[in-house]
Amino acid sequence: MRHGIVILPQQPWAEAKHRWIQAEELGFDHAWTYDHLSWRTLADETWHATVPTLTAAASVTSRIKLGTFVASPNFRHPVTFAKELATLDDVSDGRFLLGVGSGGTGFDSTVLGQPELSPRERHARFEEFVRGLDELLRFEEPGSGGINFSGDWFTAVNARMVGAPAQTPRLPFVVAAEGPRGLRLAAELAEGWLTLGRTADTLEEWWQVVAESSARMDASLEKAGRASATLDRYLNLDGAPQFSLESVGAWDDAIGRAEAFGFTDVIGHWPRPEGIYAGDESVLIEIASGFSR
Repeated sequence: MRHGIVILPQQPWAEAKHRWIQAEELGFDHAWTYDHLSWRTLADETWHATVPTLTAAASVTSRIKLGTFVASPNFRHPVTFAKELATLDDVSDGRFLLGVGSGGTGFDSTVLGQPELSPRERHARFEEFVRGLDELLRFEEPGSGGINFSGDWFTAVNARMVGAPAQTPRLPFVVAAEGPRGLRLAAELAEGWLTLGRTADTLEEWWQVVAESSARMDASLEKAGRASATLDRYLNLDGAPQFSLESVGAWDDAIGRAEAFGFTDVIGHWPRPEGIYAGDESVLIEIASGFSR
């Protein structure tokens, strides 16, 4: 089992950098930050930009993988975003993971004056976004004249991604998906699948949802003719109605259940002083002391 931690982009970098360094020193396998312009109950609090934060994190770490949790087409275009991602992957020496999802219906979906989209429209946009990134991040052959695509949502005209990808054939995609169309997309082209389950009243109900999601992912892989072992499975433990770092016991129990359902990776959130994800950093440190180095 691999362990990941989300570090929300809320502190000034002079303070935040110590968390990223500590995440690596504690032995976490991957560290992530939210790719939002603002987020829910924290909308009026300090909130820094994603790509600069991860680029800075890459400069103060050397081993830990770094990722977006998760990027979406709500306010991004694949051509400009691909350039940023490729640069970030280069700076991190090939340690970047692209967590990507269809985008919610909150602040990010309206801040640029976008029209409200139906679930079907959001998926169609998402699929175009991911397929565009997939093509761009593999880079074009020198002298090819660039990369071109045209869809209902995104267009690229002679887009340039000059150079060689830091990871071959491109940086890994971790697709967040719950519905059948999203699961099919993950089964087709992702290196990893991410789920947070769905809202549930009790912990047992949430785990039942997770088990059902995992079974649907198995079915999607089978239909795609792909072996289950070829897809990494990431579980956001804080989708549950209990903070994963509430106690060492809570974390250990969650790890055991996740492993039983075939997950290869689990992700929790760095404890905050109050509000959402409130907890004690000593629990984080104690949990990490049990990681296999």
